[in-house]
Amino acid sequence: MALTVPPPDCSLLLPCDPALERHIEEVWTARLAKEPWLFNGTKFRLHSFRDVPSIRPLLTLTLGLTCYKDYLGTNWSSQVEELRQRGEVEYGDPLALLAQPLGVGAVLFTHDGHVVLIRRSQRVAEAGGQLDIPGGHPEPEVGWMMDGCGVRDVLSMICVLPEAVVSELFSSVCAEIRDEVNVPLCSLTAPILMGVALNHTSAGRPSAEFYVSCSLTSDEVRSLYWKGGAEAHESTDIVFLSRTQLHRSSPLWSELCPSAKGAVMLYQRGTPSMSG
Repeated sequence: MALTVPPPDCSLLLPCDPALERHIEEVWTARLAKEPWLFNGTKFRLHSFRDVPSIRPLLTLTLGLTCYKDYLGTNWSSQVEELRQRGEVEYGDPLALLAQPLGVGAVLFTHDGHVVLIRRSQRVAEAGGQLDIPGGHPEPEVGWMMDGCGVRDVLSMICVLPEAVVSELFSSVCAEIRDEVNVPLCSLTAPILMGVALNHTSAGRPSAEFYVSCSLTSDEVRSLYWKGGAEAHESTDIVFLSRTQLHRSSPLWSELCPSAKGAVMLYQRGTPSMSG
């Protein structure tokens, strides 16, 4: 599936709402008191997505900017249903007051046909202890965030080169695999976009899901994982499943976090080129 991103604009940011901003600040302060290792960072905000009729499947993402702090203060807020209702009434969109950061995830297959899962540590903000696919968030900072630049400055720069956003989405999923699983980038194939999954445990937070294969065997990947990568602190174990174990009746299915289940379901609906 091909991907295109139209130039973003400031209307795709969270609305300026003093009550919402106070609430986000309160949630963030409370989370930091319990989890002082959390840190804020700029993310792409998914406003909408749609399939575009063409010769081959084409997905169009309409993006703005948000941050991790806003994500925890909206999508993960105890008042999220109230925020959704306010968004519907005041803006005609139940997602208008939610951060909706766009994540990325990879259904990663080893050379000997196993999918790679990692068990999330308790030092992550969500789904601690559950099995997950490698993934994270694309970083606007990689290409555009510079000292002294505000959000609107970044949006202006992205508008000039929207294709750079597409490049960041694809490269970021490989970078997450490298950092979380500790396999070299040269062992990974080019990611194939499968679609977008919505995580309804976090109010429909979106994630672009990719298929990636690796030239290393599961034993080789396991050995590299236990040597520790840049984000080794985010997981505590690595698990390998065969294709036949990727179904809802598998004993481990209940241990998969919702976003991983969504990615696996997209894979199961995939094309013959996703042969692992």
